[in-house]
Amino acid sequence: MLGGWSRTSIVGKPLDVFDPGSPTSSGVVIWLHDEQGESPATDPFVTAELQQRRIRCVAPLTQSSWWVDRINPEFDPTLTAERHLLDNLVPWLRVQNWLGSRPLALAGVGMGGQGALRLGFRYPNLFRVVASLDGALDFHERYGQATPLDRMYPHREAVRQDTAILQIDSLNWPAHIWFACSLTSPWYRGNDRLLEKLRAYGIPHTAHLDAVFETNAYLASMLEFVIGSVNRESRRLL
Repeated sequence: MLGGWSRTSIVGKPLDVFDPGSPTSSGVVIWLHDEQGESPATDPFVTAELQQRRIRCVAPLTQSSWWVDRINPEFDPTLTAERHLLDNLVPWLRVQNWLGSRPLALAGVGMGGQGALRLGFRYPNLFRVVASLDGALDFHERYGQATPLDRMYPHREAVRQDTAILQIDSLNWPAHIWFACSLTSPWYRGNDRLLEKLRAYGIPHTAHLDAVFETNAYLASMLEFVIGSVNRESRRLL
């Protein structure tokens, strides 16, 4: 039986849900959207990959929130995107009985990619599998360019201090880390810095920083990594 996307809401906030139909693989992928707010529900390639791998995916929609613990009135006047994930989405997934003892996986592109890594480094015991494609890791570079970041932070340094790389704990990290970025991407330097830091700390990871970059091929590789990692973690937890 083929599945598909549906739109629901949690505490009044929209959520796109992909159910591949039964049977499903273990685990759930939480997909964090990019700065343009594009849901994976609008991407036929991602949808086909999820269907082929038969895994559930949920995609919360939070405007240009950058997935941080800062108020962006475009999303909500009192609730941050980070707290929405932790306090609303994760409990909702448990109520749906979609998790059990299975690990949570985060994945995303651009703004969502940095969000996946940042949240994984901040909460490594909760988000055991994280993956980022063309992650906007140095998003402090966008400060002062008339984006919501100008209202969310008092200055550029405050943004830099909140970036994914500065959330890394050398003693505790997500069990499975994957990221990829093109050499021609404006976000390449941040990804390269992340690679340097993970190597310096001896933190296991999979990284692809390549000159030749085919987006759909890397999307497929990212989802293959996520699902394989979720399955391995699930077996370990049995």
